[in-house]
Amino acid sequence: MEIGKFNELEGKIKHIVSEQIFLKKQISTLEEALRNKESEIEGYKSKIVALDEERNHVRARVDSLLDLLADIKVVQ
Repeated sequence: MEIGKFNELEGKIKHIVSEQIFLKKQISTLEEALRNKESEIEGYKSKIVALDEERNHVRARVDSLLDLLADIKVVQ
């Protein structure tokens, strides 16, 4: 094999290895970002549950107050 072809092959292999290292780092970065977003989503889900519970509590109290008002007779 000629030295020129060997050098060309060596350069291609080095390029492939450096690309693979770069892609591994990029995958790691993206996986961490995904974990952060999933954690963020879980936080939002728990906030939604808490807000739904609060809304239901407020709705029950308003319904209770409306029932009290319905029992009041209007004097004319």
